[in-house]
Amino acid sequence: MTLKQIYSWIGIIVAVVVLGLFVATSWYTVDESEQAVLITFGEAEEGTTEPGLHFKLPWPIQTVETLSKETFSLNFGYDPEKEQSADVVRMITGDENILQADLVVQWKIIEPSKYLFNSNDPKQVLYNATSASLRSIIGSSTIDDALTDGKAEIENEVLDLLVSLMEDYEVGIAIQDVKLQEVDLPNEEVRQAFMKVTDARETMNTKKNEADKYRNEIYEEALGEKDAIISRAEGDKIERIEIARGNVSAFNALYDAYQDSPEITRQRLVLETLDQVLPEANIYIMNDDGNTLKYLPLGQNGSAQALPPATDSSEDENSDEEEVENNDREQ
Repeated sequence: MTLKQIYSWIGIIVAVVVLGLFVATSWYTVDESEQAVLITFGEAEEGTTEPGLHFKLPWPIQTVETLSKETFSLNFGYDPEKEQSADVVRMITGDENILQADLVVQWKIIEPSKYLFNSNDPKQVLYNATSASLRSIIGSSTIDDALTDGKAEIENEVLDLLVSLMEDYEVGIAIQDVKLQEVDLPNEEVRQAFMKVTDARETMNTKKNEADKYRNEIYEEALGEKDAIISRAEGDKIERIEIARGNVSAFNALYDAYQDSPEITRQRLVLETLDQVLPEANIYIMNDDGNTLKYLPLGQNGSAQALPPATDSSEDENSDEEEVENNDREQ
């Protein structure tokens, strides 16, 4: 074989290798759970590639980096298996107490180009941002909020702060959710002391609730009694007003009768007063001249009996007075 033939075979082999390399590196496949970014001479192109079979320029002109679309979890917090790192995850609350917290961050890659080229270690950036966010929120919260009913609010505040930090860092990571798994005190002695304080607070709240309940009961009873007193007073008021109106009407009627017949009305008032003062007495009425004696017995029903006949000679004169008195009693 001549040298020329050798060079020819070498050229053919090189051409086949180049052609094979061109064919092998000009196609790539993206799965539905993946996202891809094309890199041309070391510069990433914007956007991601849809799932399926795609064409690109052969290596080394263009390369492809594929990343997962799944949601990842970052666990941040106290690990009992790594006691040497306990001082790293402990944090101080706003009221200067020490506690430890477990936080899970759900995140995913939304901008592959930034994730690949804006940071050497995006996961470490996320971890540092999570640590800063959690320590900042815990540092502005009280230990009671962190250990009792303030966890939901702490989670929301940590989520907002972490989202803001990751947007500023621009590493292509989106935060989906954060969840506090456990917030606890650093050792058993502190836990026991805190439990005693919590129990005392619960006892105080119970006593306070009982006192409030008793106060409300007494207050409602007082309100009911007040309303009853007011109702009785209103009833007495109406009754007295009606009595006064009846008295006024009676007085006006009596006054009208007095204007028509003063003498008869005066005698009637005297007799009615005597009947009220002495309801069971027998009353004898004598004229001033001493000539005629008239007998006026008033029984329990206040009715007058018939008068005996007059013995005086001046019968005609006294009969007129007797008629006036009888008319007065009938009225």
